[in-house]
Amino acid sequence: IVNFAAETHVDRSIVNPRIFLESNTIGTFNLLEAARKYNPDVRFIQVSTDEVYSDISSGSYREVDRLKPSSPYAASKAAADMFCLAYHRTYGLDVIITRCTNNFGPYQFPEKLIPKTIIRAIKNLPIPIYGSGKNIRDWIYVLDHCEALDIILKKGRSGEIYNISAGNEIAVIDIVKSILKILDKPENLIMFVEDRPGHDFRYSLDSSKIRSELGWTPRYEFSEALEYTVKWYIYNENWWKPLVNERVLHPTPWKLEW
Repeated sequence: IVNFAAETHVDRSIVNPRIFLESNTIGTFNLLEAARKYNPDVRFIQVSTDEVYSDISSGSYREVDRLKPSSPYAASKAAADMFCLAYHRTYGLDVIITRCTNNFGPYQFPEKLIPKTIIRAIKNLPIPIYGSGKNIRDWIYVLDHCEALDIILKKGRSGEIYNISAGNEIAVIDIVKSILKILDKPENLIMFVEDRPGHDFRYSLDSSKIRSELGWTPRYEFSEALEYTVKWYIYNENWWKPLVNERVLHPTPWKLEW
């Protein structure tokens, strides 16, 4: 079992935290119970997030650091992680937790920063930037994440936690400017908007454990992967267009009712 299933958009968790509790925490609990009752020897990979640690001013979080979730989304994922560890210790379930940084790549839902920026720029709409835009995220191309999960599934140690990161710490404003440059769009499309409540400033993970124990390293260079991603959205409008509406592309989605 590889549990990718989750509500993942922090902005929506601010407005309607209950659905995040139900999907991310109780949903994971239901899967753990099913595994315990019907297939207790199955390997269970819990795909978690760097957000369970909260932000960090300097350095990088390691797997042994305590959790300090700052949003309802992060809290729901942290609670799910705790259930996974409890089921490993209490019932001997073969559980492994992975915590990854921000993903990007083709087929990412349009509400996320990179596809949302690409689509709004294609449409010549203003690009909303929360606060100063200086918030830092560590970005990883989706195929690097997939390869890490595959290695963990096959070689990871039961009961362990593995951080996954590629070391691409980049501010949101710089990501947006890079996308506009690739699309040959003017930077005056950028529109600074009110920052969302509890917005973490910087995420950073130490992924030395998976690199040293399992031999994983990221293969994709950030700028090349970003350019490929932008071009994918240009040529695959038939995929994302049915998913896009005013709510999905809203500049401040945490102010909407979901």
